[in-house]
Amino acid sequence: MYLERAIHGARHIEVQVLADAAGTVVHTFERDCSVQRRRQKLIEEAPAPGLSPQTRTEINEAAVRLARQVGYLGAGTVEFLLTPGGEFFFIEMNTRIQVEHPISEAITGVDLVREQLRIAAGRPISFAQDEVEVRGAAVELRINAEDPDEGFRPTPGTLSRMDLPGGPGVRVDTGFVAGDRISPFYDSMIAKLVCFGPDRDTALARARQALAELRVEGVATTVPIHRRLLDEPDLRAGAVHTRWLEELLPDST
Repeated sequence: MYLERAIHGARHIEVQVLADAAGTVVHTFERDCSVQRRRQKLIEEAPAPGLSPQTRTEINEAAVRLARQVGYLGAGTVEFLLTPGGEFFFIEMNTRIQVEHPISEAITGVDLVREQLRIAAGRPISFAQDEVEVRGAAVELRINAEDPDEGFRPTPGTLSRMDLPGGPGVRVDTGFVAGDRISPFYDSMIAKLVCFGPDRDTALARARQALAELRVEGVATTVPIHRRLLDEPDLRAGAVHTRWLEELLPDST
């Protein structure tokens, strides 16, 4: 029999790490991935809002120690659950670049894909830990071919229109254009909308504007639910947890 501690109101905090063959391990700070449906992330932020300086230091240093102790090599993400009281517990390590890596790049200026390729080529990480600083804030919205009004049911089909937003602090990662077909056999993600700015309020404001400009037609998407969630007081206050969306939309998740 295995017993695990139940954590109510937990936040999902993950730390991006890099480790090279010389034994150097660094982090590029943490991300908050607490807005989820069915344990699948929908919105991610970096840095995690509302962490005390002590907790931020401890959780990032814990991730580095773990990667160093197991002799890790490459880019990876160490994931934790954070209690309302500030305790954190290890969940798992994802041994790869993750979907939400652009928000870590946005706040630090570190090209994580470039560093991963350097490490794979046997070269050292190109910077030291004390050179990495958080500059501003970033948020990533996953634009999926799913219908939030139908329990986030996948909506395969053909994209009849896809107009992408732009402007300062707006990045869109996608492999689709109008006329492409969204297959039912693969992940339903159409695009990643990444918005960043000198502070969290600016990043969220730019995300709202970018969503207003984004046009995806032909399939139902998560765009409408993102527009709603960015106006929710709890999200604006950073007061979300891994069950927050399920409690907010009990009939949809």
